[in-house]
Amino acid sequence: MYPGTEKRFIRTNRITIFVLFLVITAGGIVRSTGSGMGCPDWPKCFNRIIPPTDVSQLPAGYEEHYIEGRAKKNQRFARIVEFFGYPEMADKIRHDESILQHEEFNAAKTWTEYINRLAGVIVGFCLLFSALFSFTYWKSKPSIVWWSVLNLFVVIIQAWLGSIVVSTNLMPWIITVHMLLALVIVAISIYTFYLATTMRNKSILINHRFDLLKGIAIFLLVLTVVQVVYGTGVREAIDHLNDEGVSRQEWISRLGSSYDIHRILAYVSLGTTVVLFFLVKNKFSSLTLQSKYAWAVLILIGIQMMSGIILARFNVPAVAQTTHLVIASLFFGALYYLMLLMTKLKR
Repeated sequence: MYPGTEKRFIRTNRITIFVLFLVITAGGIVRSTGSGMGCPDWPKCFNRIIPPTDVSQLPAGYEEHYIEGRAKKNQRFARIVEFFGYPEMADKIRHDESILQHEEFNAAKTWTEYINRLAGVIVGFCLLFSALFSFTYWKSKPSIVWWSVLNLFVVIIQAWLGSIVVSTNLMPWIITVHMLLALVIVAISIYTFYLATTMRNKSILINHRFDLLKGIAIFLLVLTVVQVVYGTGVREAIDHLNDEGVSRQEWISRLGSSYDIHRILAYVSLGTTVVLFFLVKNKFSSLTLQSKYAWAVLILIGIQMMSGIILARFNVPAVAQTTHLVIASLFFGALYYLMLLMTKLKR
C-alpha cells in the first residue's frame, strides 16, 4: 500500500515516538531520584564524554570552575527572559544565589543524568532522520515536511533549554517549560505519523463528523496540560519541604492549594475520560482504531489515578513519581491521536 520511501518515514516516525516516551521516562527517573544536577555542566559531564565513577577522577577545583560557567550562562539567559517581558524572573536568575549552589559528587546520580542525556541524543538523531526522510512527501504532502523540520528545530531548543535547567540548578518554572516542550515534540511526531498513515489508508478516518467527541478530547488535552503545570507546582512544594527537613510522612498534609487543585482536576479528568470512552464505544466498532485508543485512554487514566493514590497514601515513593509522570505523557499521546482519529474523511 505504501511506497518504500514512505514506509521508511513511517517506520522511523514510529520509532521516534517510542524513543520520545523513553526519554520522558528517563527524565522522570532523574527528577524522582534528584539526579538533575548529577552533571554540573552541559553537554559533557564533568567536561568528559564518559563521566567519572569516583570522586578521585574529578578535576581539581571543579566546583568553582563550573559555578563560574553557570553564572555566565545564567546572565545571558536572564537577558533573554527580560527581552520577552519578564524582568522579575530575570532579576531572580541574576541574584538568586541558591541556583549556583554546588552539589556534592554522587556517582549514581551522575550516571542517571548521563543516561538521560544519551537518550536525548538518540531522540535527536531519530528526529533528524525523520526530517530527512520526510522529503519524500515534498510534492504529495508538503505539510509533513514542514512539521518534521519544525520538530527538529524544536528539539534543538529543547536541548538548549536542558542546559539552562542545569545552569539554573533546576529552577522549577524552567523544568515546567522543559516538560511542556517535550509534549509539543511528542504531539508533532504523532501528527506527522497521522498525516503519513492516513494519506493512503483512508479507512482509518471516519465518515461522519463527531464534533462532540472531538471537543471532549480537546478539553481533556488542555486539562492534561494544566495538570502537568499543577503537578510541577506540587513537586516544587515537595522539594521545598524536603529542603526544610520536613519528614516524608508530613509532605502531603503540608502541601498547599496546588495539590488540592491538582487532585480535583484529576477527578474531573477521570469523569470526562469515562464519558468519552462510552461515547466512542457507542459510535464505533470494537475493531476500529478509535475504539482501541478509547480503551487505551481509559486504562491509562486508571493507572494514573492509582499512581496518584499511591503517592498520597504511601508518602510519595520515587517509583510512583516516575510512573505518574510517564503515564501522564502516554495519556496525552494516546488522547491526542484519538482526537486526530475523529477527523472526517475528505472525499
